[in-house]
Amino acid sequence: MHVFRNVILAAACASGLALAATPAPAQTTLRAVMHSDLKIVDPIWTTAYIVRNHGYMIYDTLLAQDEKGAIKPQMVEKYDTAADGKSYTFTLRDGLLWHDGKPVTSEDCIASIKRWAAKDALGQKMMSFVDSIDAVDAKTFTIKLKEPTGLVLLGLSKPSSNVPFMMPKRVADTDPNKQIDDFTGSGPFVFAKDEWKPGDKTVYVKFDKYKPRSEPASGLAGGKVVKVDRVEWRAISDAQQAVNALSKGEIDFVEQPSHDLLGTLKKDPNVEIVVSPMLKAQYVFRPNTLHKPFDNPKIRQALWYAFNQEDFLMATVGDENYIKPCKALFICDTPMASTKGMEGLLGSNMKKAQELLKEAGYDGTPVVLMQSTDLKALTNLAPVAKSLMEKAGLKVDMQSMDWQTLVARRSKKDAPDAGGWNAFLTAWVAADVMNPVSTAYLNSACEKALFGWPCDTQMEKLRDDFAREADPAKQKAIAEAVQIRAIETTPEIPVGEYLAPVAMRKNVKGFLIAPVPVFWNIEIAK
Repeated sequence: MHVFRNVILAAACASGLALAATPAPAQTTLRAVMHSDLKIVDPIWTTAYIVRNHGYMIYDTLLAQDEKGAIKPQMVEKYDTAADGKSYTFTLRDGLLWHDGKPVTSEDCIASIKRWAAKDALGQKMMSFVDSIDAVDAKTFTIKLKEPTGLVLLGLSKPSSNVPFMMPKRVADTDPNKQIDDFTGSGPFVFAKDEWKPGDKTVYVKFDKYKPRSEPASGLAGGKVVKVDRVEWRAISDAQQAVNALSKGEIDFVEQPSHDLLGTLKKDPNVEIVVSPMLKAQYVFRPNTLHKPFDNPKIRQALWYAFNQEDFLMATVGDENYIKPCKALFICDTPMASTKGMEGLLGSNMKKAQELLKEAGYDGTPVVLMQSTDLKALTNLAPVAKSLMEKAGLKVDMQSMDWQTLVARRSKKDAPDAGGWNAFLTAWVAADVMNPVSTAYLNSACEKALFGWPCDTQMEKLRDDFAREADPAKQKAIAEAVQIRAIETTPEIPVGEYLAPVAMRKNVKGFLIAPVPVFWNIEIAK
């Protein structure tokens, strides 16, 4: 074969033919503006959604939920449940490789599950039922339970923060309270660390050795087929600038265009707006229970009366087509939704709020309220909260910072006057807050709880009861009891729901409807 090729080449040269080199195919780059800049890169250490999004680029999960919420195998080929419900066996599929070329093993997955479960509210609750997790061989492991629970499959398929991403054992063995410094994953993209410039861009390149599942992509499940060579996240914090760049074709995708600019985008014939119920989110107020004044539950309760959802929603979204006042802790129009116990709350009853503050002996201790200034969806939340709290009689010190600074600061237990904090507001996607176990801010396990660190044995018992119960009607009753207890202890306050559309150029095809923006299955049409 080589001789024949050489003869042909010699003949071509002798006849004076010029043989042009075959040009390399042009690289396809998808340029996106995400809701936040990426500065933290450990998706277990923080619940921040931009870090979750980053996680889906470079890591994979054992199980995943499709667009209908059904749990499907992802990294596993199959899983089996023992007849008594007290053991699960998982078998990894063939061809799973880390980005360094080494095979994914059971030991990697066991270490990853344990690190995730140390931080995540659902993971912690799941592990309270776990007796042991053991490797059978390099591709098979078992999870043995003390008693049956549905949390194993629910936990390992958890779609949003914290996501149980699989990491190499050497990485997963990192203390969950410390950030990782090795970003080796087994997902469809590789993190181009050398091109990462916080405040400018984050780059991911296609992992050529990734082996997708054979099933069609659906939600977060199915085949993660990458159809672009690079994905670049461009850091553009100004909402108008991002929209202008999309209209000009300088970028291809905007994760969260400002609601007040959607009207402009709808008029652009080259732009498509995608609205999905999966992209619904809930605004929440999170108090820090460690320090005065919110160490007093009665002072926290006063805010249920001081706040109203309409003020928050109009100040942030401002378009009635995309907002919904909803007092249900577990998202309106979902199985666990209820307004039980909410009568008279979230109506800006300042007289009642003032009475509770007086009964609690509020002494004028200032509330250090953190404000995120670089995320349009969050910027106006803190000023509304400040105004309503001050009307109730609280003294408020609102401190402004970018979201990533807030994310780092909220993990600190220092006193508010020593770099700590008393409260902040954020948003959770619907998938994260649909039941008592998955709703991270309801975790009231003291030191093991998320920042804010609520501590309540009664709440934890109720969440345990929910985890054990399989009957939907009884689950609903427990969820209502959790809601009533949440009003009493106030680990969080829901301040309204909204839809968060995405915007993209019309030549961007294959965007998947899921609780998380993902970049496999997407192609850029010529």
